[in-house]
Amino acid sequence: MTDRLSPVFAALADPTRRAILAMLLEDDMAVTDVAEPFQMSLAAISKHLTVLTDAGLISREKRGRVIWCKLEPDALRAASVWMQGFGQFEPVDLDAFERFLVGELAEDLTDEGEEADGALPPSPSVSRTDG
Repeated sequence: MTDRLSPVFAALADPTRRAILAMLLEDDMAVTDVAEPFQMSLAAISKHLTVLTDAGLISREKRGRVIWCKLEPDALRAASVWMQGFGQFEPVDLDAFERFLVGELAEDLTDEGEEADGALPPSPSVSRTDG
């Protein structure tokens, strides 16, 4: 069985490649036009386009001397179907989750005899020094 989702998600993981796909939503574009808004070399853009092509998200076609890029929206179908499987879950309200955690931590600190100020304790990886 071939894993077609991994290359798609790997391609979508990069913000430059997502921006390129957004540009191609409008119309087919020449490689030089795709590269224009980015502060990187044409070779770097070409590498991004290769990743998108390998994932099946775009196709490239040579017309005369110019290479044109075209969005291939059907390539996102499998990823979309896979993600829709997670649509059955309610969205998480992170603010409510944080309030819950603060309340739980406050109860734990109160039980231990410490004063709770409603703030989350520092991350274990961060060291605090008292001046």
